[in-house]
Amino acid sequence: MPLVPQLVWGEDASAAQVQQWVAGRNVAAIRALGRPVLPKLVHLYESASDDGFKARVAQTFYELGWESPEAKRALMKDVHTQNQDLRLQVQWALGRVSNDQDVVDTLIANMRSDSNPLFRDKAACALAYDQIHLSEQQKVRLFGALIEALRDEKLDVRRIALTALQIQTGQTKGFEPGASWADREQKIRVWQSWLAQYKAGL
Repeated sequence: MPLVPQLVWGEDASAAQVQQWVAGRNVAAIRALGRPVLPKLVHLYESASDDGFKARVAQTFYELGWESPEAKRALMKDVHTQNQDLRLQVQWALGRVSNDQDVVDTLIANMRSDSNPLFRDKAACALAYDQIHLSEQQKVRLFGALIEALRDEKLDVRRIALTALQIQTGQTKGFEPGASWADREQKIRVWQSWLAQYKAGL
């Protein structure tokens, strides 16, 4: 049973109930409260001393998919935690609470530079599937960062960057992560040409 913070909510009985619903994974009940529940969830997250419970709150943010600057601020504090479950839930949740550019930039950095291959891979998953609030112009910047990651010296990063691009665009442009440098560069130029046309068409 996860440890949850013992909070004082005054006369607001629903807040204590929210705490129980988070622990019991009852997202439907939380969703029924509407967006006014978000500050309570942020408070629960920031007050929790147990990373397992924080991961449950992060998963709740993910499943709700509601934009929240406060939730983004709270989650960003743990975007480099070494607790595996919490890190994964945070990386996945961030794009579902915010379309801020620093979220994308942080996930790109985690995908390319984190010392843990699992965190790199799951950051790519977050970029592929979970940036649900991005505008078309913001997607251009995301695609550009993923295309640039095709130049990464790490083979696994090139692979996951291509996978994220393929999920986002439905294309690979014939890029092979394990091909020679010259072949990779030729295909990256194809990607860059495509991105310029995509941007011009917006």
